[in-house]
Amino acid sequence: MLVNGKNLTTIWFDNTEDVVKIIDQRLLPHELKIVNLTTLSDSVYAIKEMQVRGAPLIGVTAAYGMYLASKESSDIDFLIQSGEKLKATRPTAVNLIWSVNKVINKIKENENNNRTEYILQIANNIRQDDIEVCSKIGDNGLQLLERIYKNKNSTINILTHCNAGWLATVDWGTALSPIFKANKKKIPIHVWVDETRPRNQGFNLTAWELINENIPNTLIVDNVGGHIMQKGMVDVCITGTDRTAINGDVCNKIGTYLKALSAYDNNIPFYVAAPISSIDFSISNGIKNIPIEERDEKEVSSMCGLNSKGTMERISITPKNANCKNYSFDVTPAKYITKIITEKKIVDANESSISDLEV
Repeated sequence: MLVNGKNLTTIWFDNTEDVVKIIDQRLLPHELKIVNLTTLSDSVYAIKEMQVRGAPLIGVTAAYGMYLASKESSDIDFLIQSGEKLKATRPTAVNLIWSVNKVINKIKENENNNRTEYILQIANNIRQDDIEVCSKIGDNGLQLLERIYKNKNSTINILTHCNAGWLATVDWGTALSPIFKANKKKIPIHVWVDETRPRNQGFNLTAWELINENIPNTLIVDNVGGHIMQKGMVDVCITGTDRTAINGDVCNKIGTYLKALSAYDNNIPFYVAAPISSIDFSISNGIKNIPIEERDEKEVSSMCGLNSKGTMERISITPKNANCKNYSFDVTPAKYITKIITEKKIVDANESSISDLEV
């Protein structure tokens, strides 16, 4: 997607330098910094500290992390241990587990003479597949937006939560992919962007993406969503997902559940854009069985931004010694989800419909 008029992706392998390059998303939107990953430890740090984030991108990064681990040792036991280290970084996003398992299973099936080169090939394929998957999600979601535009014949107001744009994937994104596709077809779009506390991926990342693509958008604090839905200012909600259970329960950034409740109460369609790799077919009940990551309470008690000198600074925003709880995700019950948009097709949020997607 576009950054200052030029195409960029979130992660790529540089053959010349033999390194994996990523955007350090912690610094956006104030600084665009490209970071090199050269070791397994670099990959673990990048995922855990959220230099990269978003379920699909985490999965791709983990695949490259396995390649970097294989440069240290291509012994299968070492690679399995390396995979476990990667899996432990973010427990909720299923793409991470899916990606590591895919690499391990493929190298077990294929005794390639050069295991390191083979893993790099797998990682590159996972990266390319992610681009194609997200583009197809955009095509399928575009059909829904075209239908809304046909009926309304004026600007479509879309509310999204957190960042499920191209920064959460390799390119295109999930929830924002239909929006980018609609914009390219000249369908008038306006996006309501939740700030998404505590890490603020909405105003730091989503707004930045939309501004770079010249898509009209308005930043709002997280609690405004219900109000603007009541006032008829939202036509449709689209979010991403970090893990979706086979019964249609969707785990996504904390606060998604509240948006779905508001949409349901106001008869507004609530769509979830979900690559099939983010569906956990082994979990039958998302509310009961999806693990919810808890992160450092400092993410709640402090905020980071540009000071008057133009440098990044972190400041405290709570009383001293305040106790904070930092749940990163919540689970939206299937009954509040209108449809799930995948790369294969649009499905209902129930087991019979989702089961048809399993490969």
